[in-house]
Amino acid sequence: MSTLSLGPTPTRRALLSRRIRWFVAATISYNVAEAVIALSAGSKASSTALIGFGLDSVIEVASAAAVAWQFAGRDPEAREKTALRVIAFSFFGLAAFVTVDAVRTLLDATAPEHSTAGIVLAAVSLAVMPFLSWFERRTGRELGSESAVADSKQTLVCTYLSAVLLVGLGLNSLFGWSWADPVAGLVIAAVAVREGLEAWRGDGCCSPVADALRVDGAGPATSCGCGPGCADACCSPSAEAR
Repeated sequence: MSTLSLGPTPTRRALLSRRIRWFVAATISYNVAEAVIALSAGSKASSTALIGFGLDSVIEVASAAAVAWQFAGRDPEAREKTALRVIAFSFFGLAAFVTVDAVRTLLDATAPEHSTAGIVLAAVSLAVMPFLSWFERRTGRELGSESAVADSKQTLVCTYLSAVLLVGLGLNSLFGWSWADPVAGLVIAAVAVREGLEAWRGDGCCSPVADALRVDGAGPATSCGCGPGCADACCSPSAEAR
């Protein structure tokens, strides 16, 4: 005998889909502005970190656009796999660029100039991006959309990059340590590769859809739909309690 946990009602699913479209629109709008400011400030200050941050924003727009395309259709679930592939490639592209940019910065003897605009931009992004990521991830989990959850992780990586950029620009301005942000950027690149692999595999262990289809004997299911072997952060005891 199987146990079936009810997912969102059709009305609730429609509301969640609209929310995701709003989050995606907000993310795209913010990242377009972020890219313009970062690329302009980076070119003026000869900062490869700022230029890299601006190009990362362009990659994030591509990821968010994939989710927007998915939920613009009548059957978003039919477009899920394609959207996940686009998001995965966005992660891989982000990781590749950040790695190349970090190595170039480490090998470049020319230190970037101080950039007040860059520091302010990094601080604002560090304050804004965690909320966009959290709201989209929460909505995506309830809806059972792997692509929305994956895109929220892309936004979370932007939060990490914002912190790296802020620290790097700050250390360079205060102490002349131009090597600080590229070293931390290499760590962020490794995180991006991991998230890209998860998106490519379509890791839906945190999807309530997986929980709704689970039958007795198939393994324990948690409140967020986690199954055996799930290593995602949402499957931790603290996440399940939220």
